[in-house]
Amino acid sequence: MTDTHRVEVSREQVLAYRVAAHGFDRSLTAPAMLALGVQDTPRGSARTALAARGATADGLELVWSFRGGPHLHRIADLPGLATALWPVDDADATARINTTVIKEGAKLGLGAFEAAARAFRDGVTAPMAKGDVSTAVSAAVPPSLTFWCETCGARHISGLLFQQTGLFGSVRIGAEGGRTVVSPLLRRFPVPESATGTEALVEAYLRFLGPATPAEVAKYLGTKPPVVKKVWPQDLVEVSVDGRAAWLPGRDLDSLVSARSGELVRLLPPGDPFLQARDRTLVVPDKAREKQVWRAIGGPGALLVGSEISGIWRAKSTGSKLDVTVTPFGPLAASVRRALEAEAARVASARGATEARLHIGDGA
Repeated sequence: MTDTHRVEVSREQVLAYRVAAHGFDRSLTAPAMLALGVQDTPRGSARTALAARGATADGLELVWSFRGGPHLHRIADLPGLATALWPVDDADATARINTTVIKEGAKLGLGAFEAAARAFRDGVTAPMAKGDVSTAVSAAVPPSLTFWCETCGARHISGLLFQQTGLFGSVRIGAEGGRTVVSPLLRRFPVPESATGTEALVEAYLRFLGPATPAEVAKYLGTKPPVVKKVWPQDLVEVSVDGRAAWLPGRDLDSLVSARSGELVRLLPPGDPFLQARDRTLVVPDKAREKQVWRAIGGPGALLVGSEISGIWRAKSTGSKLDVTVTPFGPLAASVRRALEAEAARVASARGATEARLHIGDGA
C-alpha cells in the first residue's frame, strides 16, 4: 500500500464523490461505472439502475459474474472480465466456494473452477433451461463438487460454484416464460489460464465505491483480504474518512476533495451499484434505517436525494400501470416531491409500464 501523507475527508465528501463517479447527473450514455457491471437482482432491477443514470441496456449482456450474481456487462468487456475474475490462486478459489455442502471439494481450488468451466462449455451448446444445465454440469465435474439433494433424489453441483463459473464457461443467461435459460455466448473465449487484470478490477471498485479498504473489496469479490492485498494497486493514495484509513486511485483525489452534494433526486433499485459498497454504516449511519435499506429478502429500493439515502421505495404493477410508493426517512422538500414524479415515470418506463402512480408516505 502506498505510504503517503493522509488527507482528511468527510463522509459527505465521500458520498458526493461516489454520486458523481456513478454518473447520476446523466451526462453520459454509457456510465463509466459499467466497469463493475450492474447487478440484476431482483430480475429487471438492472434496467432501473441504468435508467437512474440516464442509460439503457443496449450493448450489454447478462452473465453470472461477481459472487455468482447476475450482472449486466458490456459485451466487449467479457473476455477481460473473465480473466480478471479468475481466482488468483488455489486459496482464493477455495475461499470463494467454501461451503459445508462441498467442504472437501472446495479444497480442489483452481481445479474446481477449471472442471466446472469446461463442463459448461461441453454441456451448453444451445439454449437450455438452468435446471438441465445444472444436471449436465453436475454429471461432468468431480463428485466432491456435488452434494446429495434429498428433495430431488440426485446429486447437484454446489450452487455457489455453478454460478461463479458460468462466465468462465462462456455462457450468458436470460429469461423465457418465467424460467432462467442458459445459452452459449455468441463470441466465446477460452477458459482463463491464470488471473490477469485483477488489479484493475480492484482499482475500479476503489474508483466507484471508494475510498475503501482491502477487507471491503474482498467482501465485494467474495474472497479474503489477504487475496486482495496480493493484487492491491500501487498508484493509490491513503485518506482518512472521519478518522478511518481508506484508499482510492491517486488520480481521483482532487475529485474527492472537491466533491460537493448536488440537488438530484433518484430512485435506486435493490442491488443498485451505489448500494453495493461494503461500508454500509458510512452510507446509512442509522442502524435501523440501514436494516430497512439492505433487507436480506425482499429488500426495497432506495431514495437518493443529493448524496444521501433519504428513504425507501417499492413498486407494484397493476396491469400497464406501476404504483410507486416512497417512504421517506424524514420530511421532503416540495422540490423533491416534484422531482419524484419524473423519477417514478422513469422507473415505470424502465419496467415496461405505460403510467406511474406515485404515493409518498409521511416522513418518519
